[in-house]
Amino acid sequence: MTRRTKIVATIGPASDTPEALDAVLSAGVDVVRLNLSHGPIEGHLERLALVRAAARRIGRTVGVLADLPGPKVRCGKFPDGGVTLVTGGTVRLRPGNSASSADVIEIDYPTLLDDLQVGDRVMFGDGAISLQVTEVTGTEATALVETGGRPQGRPGAHLPSERLRLSTPTAQDLELAEAVAAAGVEFIAVSFVRGGADLDKVRAVVGKRAELVAKIETASALDRLTEVIEASDAIMVARGDLGIDCPLEDVPHLQKMIVRRCVEYGIPVITATQMLESMVSAPVPTRAEVTDVANAVFDGTDAVMLSGETAIGHDPALVVTTMARIAERAEAEASYRRWAARLGRIQRERWGSFNDQITASLTHAASQAAEDLDATAILCCTNSGRTAKAMARFRPGCRLIGMSPAQRTVNALALTWGVDSVATGVYSTTDEIVWYAVETAVREEMVKRGDTVIVLAGSPDRPEGTAADVLRIVQVT
Repeated sequence: MTRRTKIVATIGPASDTPEALDAVLSAGVDVVRLNLSHGPIEGHLERLALVRAAARRIGRTVGVLADLPGPKVRCGKFPDGGVTLVTGGTVRLRPGNSASSADVIEIDYPTLLDDLQVGDRVMFGDGAISLQVTEVTGTEATALVETGGRPQGRPGAHLPSERLRLSTPTAQDLELAEAVAAAGVEFIAVSFVRGGADLDKVRAVVGKRAELVAKIETASALDRLTEVIEASDAIMVARGDLGIDCPLEDVPHLQKMIVRRCVEYGIPVITATQMLESMVSAPVPTRAEVTDVANAVFDGTDAVMLSGETAIGHDPALVVTTMARIAERAEAEASYRRWAARLGRIQRERWGSFNDQITASLTHAASQAAEDLDATAILCCTNSGRTAKAMARFRPGCRLIGMSPAQRTVNALALTWGVDSVATGVYSTTDEIVWYAVETAVREEMVKRGDTVIVLAGSPDRPEGTAADVLRIVQVT
């Protein structure tokens, strides 16, 4: 069986030519990420068109995720070449956007002095430089340099997220969300989410044109994790900023908890940040990075993500091939049956609406039937993709096929663990849906004559949003 953990890869200068895109998609990318923090929207829309063309050329189903920048607090510009902040030294922090130096750092955040408190940590860039606030006056704050370094340019400044007055999403985020939704991306990632209301604001602009991915990178989002999960269509464990807002030693445990909760709720979860970071410049990853990717697979993550490795790295296709090999090898050792044993209890507690209960019960029955009958595949006939996602949470050992008349759903299922998706027609009866689903799976060489398959479907004349309510066991003839 082919790899079942999906790969998300960021496209950038190293991978946005037609030749490079063909190579990375052929290497196994399932979802392409456009990082809207870098460059104008016009360039990202051009990349979107290039991705669609490459997917057609090589015959792969590929989803596209547009990642919104979110609110960003930056330092005033440091001199060319940067300055040295010495561990144990002190530095003064002031609100403003003028030049920064080794003695005074300006931070482009007007209420800086109102929101900082003695004992707070302020970090720059990726968190490598850390300060602790020792005094706050009406004109400036004084901070001890806990971990020194050499800041350059206009690095981001990370302040305590629970007191930040910046709104998420920003006005720019909403403009970008409208543009990429109109262009047809499958996913929009919302940065620095702190609660479900942040996602509701983007949903009001996007509607049903794209699925929303909540990036978990603040302590506030962790405090409201259930609320955030219920308001989103997928989750990203954004370990970079999460490791700044929370103690580093907590990040592995938070990752496992978030992944487990998402699988229970039946929504896709992406594990992201520095997974094969050394391969930006090196031809092989570190052993620790290999272990990190494998452990994410063992955790049950739907997808693993590449950022700079494929955006600016020296060999994006090699990175994707390497990650695919690691994931496939880890899957051979993963004990997915544990999920099904736990979900029988969890689904009764957490799938509250009647439609959800139908979906939970039907997929639970399909999981058990597939195991009892040693089925070759489970075919999920779905308009929205919800049935396939719910089925995936059981991590079945047989092939999982999502079948939909909506091309956007077909592409979006590229993010869900284990799902191979294919487009089907629109049919007038449940019998036709089941028959053509099996026929399509045979034609696409996903199943063959003599195989036993489980088909999940529903009546086509039911109201939109109604759960699939039919389970059929078919022996392919």
